[in-house]
Amino acid sequence: MSRRRFFVDRFDRHHARIEGDRAHHLRHVLRVQPGQAFELSDTRRIYLARITAATNSAITFDLEEELPLPPPLPDLTLLAAIFKFDRFEWMLEKATELGATSIVPVVAARTDPGLARAAHKRIERWRRIVLEAAQQSRRLAPPDLADPQLLPDALTTTSAHPRWILDETLSSPTSFTSPAAVLLSGPEGGFTGDERQAAFRHDFQPISLGPLILRAETAPVAALAVLAWLRPLATGH
Repeated sequence: MSRRRFFVDRFDRHHARIEGDRAHHLRHVLRVQPGQAFELSDTRRIYLARITAATNSAITFDLEEELPLPPPLPDLTLLAAIFKFDRFEWMLEKATELGATSIVPVVAARTDPGLARAAHKRIERWRRIVLEAAQQSRRLAPPDLADPQLLPDALTTTSAHPRWILDETLSSPTSFTSPAAVLLSGPEGGFTGDERQAAFRHDFQPISLGPLILRAETAPVAALAVLAWLRPLATGH
């Protein structure tokens, strides 16, 4: 069985610490004990580390061995229109597991106004969700989760990678050609015609997963799964 992996702020010579609420979680939920070994990442390196002390406020580790780094993930940005928070949070978790390197919550025309107003208050919770999902999936680093943006601002991304908008008006599935991309997914009810035209003006190309209409949380996860499948083909492994 693979060891669990946790993120730390930094490595201090041969030691590391996890403090605060995360330490409390490890101590009381996972019930970690001195002597147990885990993997630690500071988002640049990974070490095999062993717990030397565990209290309610801090877990301390001795670093035993630097471990090989995984292959880098392709640069994959998800621009995800905000919808009902319970389902949106599930989508954030799965997007992290499937390799999104950057996630931008987007306020679209059909985003519920109450959700749009409340989104900024949820951002720290959402960052905890993607952190925990990144640990569970043994990533080197969690995705960057941006503050919520209005759709016109999100469309101005400067990424040089292909830009795709999930388009439910297309009936036939289209080919994904690269695991590195900017993927735009809509809210419940989809994008308005004006929003779709604005995306096209910013070089977003419509793509489809087929004739079935997928829920707002299902569509980006399905697309990310296709892109995850493309990764080994792109690297030749």
